[in-house]
Order: sequence, then C-alpha cells, then structure tokens
Amino acid sequence: MKKKNKKSYLSWYLLSAVVLTYLFLFLFAPDLFNRAALQFLKLLKKMIPVLAGVFLLIFVINLYLKPKKIVRHLGQESGFKGILLATVAGVISTGPIYVWYPLLADLREKGMINSLITIFLYNRAVKIPLLPMMIYYFGISFTVTLTVLMILFAGINGWAVEKITGRKVL
Repeated sequence: MKKKNKKSYLSWYLLSAVVLTYLFLFLFAPDLFNRAALQFLKLLKKMIPVLAGVFLLIFVINLYLKPKKIVRHLGQESGFKGILLATVAGVISTGPIYVWYPLLADLREKGMINSLITIFLYNRAVKIPLLPMMIYYFGISFTVTLTVLMILFAGINGWAVEKITGRKVL
C-alpha cells in the first residue's frame, strides 16, 4: 500500500511542477506559453481517441478476462505458452507504444508477469509488414539474423527483468 501512496504523491508533484511551469510561462513569457499551450492541445486532440480506445479495451478485458484466466495464460506458470503468446502479440501489435502501457499495467495487476511484458514490448520492434522493405534495403541474411536475434533477446531480456525486479522467473 505504501508503494501506491508514494506513486500517487509523485504524480501530484509532477502535475504541480507542470502547472507551475505553465503559470510561470504565462506570467513571464506569454509567447512561449501560447506555443506550449497550443502544442499541448494538439497532443491532447491526438491522444483522446487513443485513450478512449485503451479504456474501452481495458473495460472489455475486465469484463471478460478474469484474473485466473490471465494468470493461467500470462502468469508465473504459463511457461512456453506464455512466452509464445507474448511474442506473437508483440509482433502483431500496432499503434503507438504509449497506448499499450495502461493495458499492460492492468494485465500486470491481474497477474501478468514482468518477463512477458518485457517480451511483448521488445517484440513490438519486429513488424512483419516491414520485413520486405528491410530485406530490400539490408538483404535477407541481415534481416533474418536481426529478426531472430531480436526475438531471442526479447526472451533473455524478459528473464533479466524478472531477475532484477525480484519476481519469480519463467
């Protein structure tokens, strides 16, 4: 529980720092404030539909996927099946990376282990639709070698993250 409180306070400190920075700019550098505010609004406009989709996805997951099922497929005892699922999901996932953070955090709270989150995030770098272009520019040998190594090292990094964070490893 203490961890949540520390995290909560840190969030409030960060928000306060941002608000104070904007206030300072508003008072002492109005041109810079206007540019920053416009940039913020542009970013917010882009993020609202994405965040709405994320929250909808989290809602559906909460509705249909119970923690027991998540733990079975993505938890401590998921074994090779969990690794394969995280790898394939990472490769086929699309969209900006920040969209996946709240969803992965929600799955983690329900029992998904750190190594599989790591494997998923690393394997987002492998994109099947881009492989032909990569082959065109770098050759098949380089592309296959790099892709295989990226997938293998995703597993190694997943194992390392579990070790470092102190949770049980696969």
